[in-house]
Amino acid sequence: MFSKIDYYFLIAAFISFVASVGLWFFYNQDYGLYVGIWVPSILAFWVGVRVVLLDIDRH
Repeated sequence: MFSKIDYYFLIAAFISFVASVGLWFFYNQDYGLYVGIWVPSILAFWVGVRVVLLDIDRH
């Protein structure tokens, strides 16, 4: 069901989440918030890539 590129996006989002939590608790809360914004951005970009790839496969 998932392709290779899907795993890259999921891994990137997970790493961003872990980095965000680490920054929040151990360094600076503002930096943690900034990196935390990346998670939904990565996932939204992943959805866009999936839509384009599915459209290419249909044609």
